[in-house]
Amino acid sequence: MRLSRYFLPILRETPKEAEIVSHRLMLRAGMIRQEAAGIYAWLPFGLTAMRNVEQIVREEQNRAGAVELLMPTIQPADLWRESGRYDDYGREMLRIEDRHERDMLFGPTNEEMITEIFRAYVRSYRDLPLNLYHIQWKFRDEVRPRFGVMRSREFLMKDAYSFDLDADSARRAYNRMFVAYLRTFARMGLKAIPMAADSGPIGGDMSHEFIILASTGESEVFCDADLLDLPIPAADVDFEGDLQPIVDSWLGSYAATDEKHDAGRFETEVPKDRRIEARGIEVGHIFYFGTKYSEPMKAYVTGPDGTDKPVHMGSYGIGPSRLVAAIIEASHDDDGIIWPDAIAPFDVALVNLKSGDAKSDAACDELYAKLGNAGRAVLYDDTEERAGSKFATMDLIGLPWQLIVGPRGLKEGTVELKRRATGERQSISVDSALSQLLGGAAEGRGAA
Repeated sequence: MRLSRYFLPILRETPKEAEIVSHRLMLRAGMIRQEAAGIYAWLPFGLTAMRNVEQIVREEQNRAGAVELLMPTIQPADLWRESGRYDDYGREMLRIEDRHERDMLFGPTNEEMITEIFRAYVRSYRDLPLNLYHIQWKFRDEVRPRFGVMRSREFLMKDAYSFDLDADSARRAYNRMFVAYLRTFARMGLKAIPMAADSGPIGGDMSHEFIILASTGESEVFCDADLLDLPIPAADVDFEGDLQPIVDSWLGSYAATDEKHDAGRFETEVPKDRRIEARGIEVGHIFYFGTKYSEPMKAYVTGPDGTDKPVHMGSYGIGPSRLVAAIIEASHDDDGIIWPDAIAPFDVALVNLKSGDAKSDAACDELYAKLGNAGRAVLYDDTEERAGSKFATMDLIGLPWQLIVGPRGLKEGTVELKRRATGERQSISVDSALSQLLGGAAEGRGAA
């Protein structure tokens, strides 16, 4: 994409309303625009980053055996009355009425609707286990939306729902999602630590939050440093096998948010040199809630003994829109965003230091074509801005690689290649730059 034809409204000044780093950088980098309190338009650069997050989430859900569908954003209130949550959920639910005076709502979550879909079609234990998920917009009318898309009223959510015959098989479904989440966040360049959590209005008696450490995190967290070095399950992990040992290895060391923290246990179980007390950001949440919804909504299957049983359910959430901000909170410097390779909206920033110069233009056009034909996503700065302004923009938007081309270097047969994450710069030949960018340099995107 040529920058001269792209929509990237960069802000040079820090917006006054932005309280945290991700909000400031997302506004400055032209990723989002606030349209109302807690409601944002996603501009092209931000939307591409969110779609990259979404794709990794989708791939790992599919790998774990979940099946994608799509449910509507608007739900009938009667479903929530069946489960007993319509009146209990509180003012965060946006309640509306259609032209026929039927009570409707903008879904804050989908337990009721997925249970209604399940009970309409599934009758036998032979059709289990089943895990259905979708990636859809949600709305929760937060009393105080803040921190940009980190705590917004409208947000994109991946929510998956498992259905099993009994508690033991439901535990296996829970473990599959537990392992899938470890892999999902690792592919985004994040080390997410599972921590025991409250279930809140979702309900249930087994729940874990996945937390990344970040100085601007909303929660205080306490954990054993050994968790930071645990290996992530490999791409060939057997999701049909016994995953309990993997889960146990992650839950065997102390980790808790301030809500669940036990200072005595922490000091007893974790040696002083391994104690981490930090801030954290929730990037995923998984729940097992048994028959909380299936019993009142009569989602029954016939078991092997011929009797009808309510299915055991779990739900599993990841917010791709929130994750974009969390990644920025965890990966930035004073100059701007530092995108992990797999999430970056473009792989390479191609910077023409002297647009209009015949040799510079020709070299950039050739590099742009070769990189694009090889499958690399390139943002080509072909504008007539000053070099300093171009460098500042490229550091702000944080693409993994900057390929800088100018008349002086071309005279010597070189271009400059900069790795954004480290700041390392190389003056190398055009062929060497292409070799790096087409080889291992950009393999992070989509790697499973």
